[in-house]
Amino acid sequence: MHVIGFAGYSGAGKTTLVERLIPVLKLHGQRVSVVKHAHHKFDIDHPGKDTFRHREAGAFEVVVASDKRLALIREFEQPAQLSVHHLLAELYSGVDWVLVEGFKHSDLLKIEVLRVTGAGEAARPARYVEDSFVVAIATDTPKALPEPTLRPVFDIDDAEGIGQWLLDNADRFEYKAEHHDPTR
Repeated sequence: MHVIGFAGYSGAGKTTLVERLIPVLKLHGQRVSVVKHAHHKFDIDHPGKDTFRHREAGAFEVVVASDKRLALIREFEQPAQLSVHHLLAELYSGVDWVLVEGFKHSDLLKIEVLRVTGAGEAARPARYVEDSFVVAIATDTPKALPEPTLRPVFDIDDAEGIGQWLLDNADRFEYKAEHHDPTR
């Protein structure tokens, strides 16, 4: 499987870019999964539903499946700091691409999603200046980056161009778990 991260501050457009990139890759016959970093306590289940009731009763894991989907909900008794590598290990092995949203401090190769103000000054500090894992930049102002770079720079709305670049450079994004630090 191939893995690429999308890092940037909240509101930069990571989710929108990933959402647009999925159908681009699917048009090329690729099976795509997403790993998303969530903050604090989040829930995908709702009070009154059977799975919610099972979790509330103390189940460690609840798996619910139909002929169309499967969901696994796991409760941790103590806070657990799972790395992106732990989550990648949970995925179905028949996937072609995993798009990772968040995990900006991970040791995965990633595209920085960067919003730049009209004055050419980033609203928040650019990561690509110091993060060697940033291999490309998607921005709303490609000609006004805060620091020059030799990395590929894409317009944030160019999902087709980014998708083609990923496919053209797929070997670079082949994921080998043993080459990554599971604590990151």
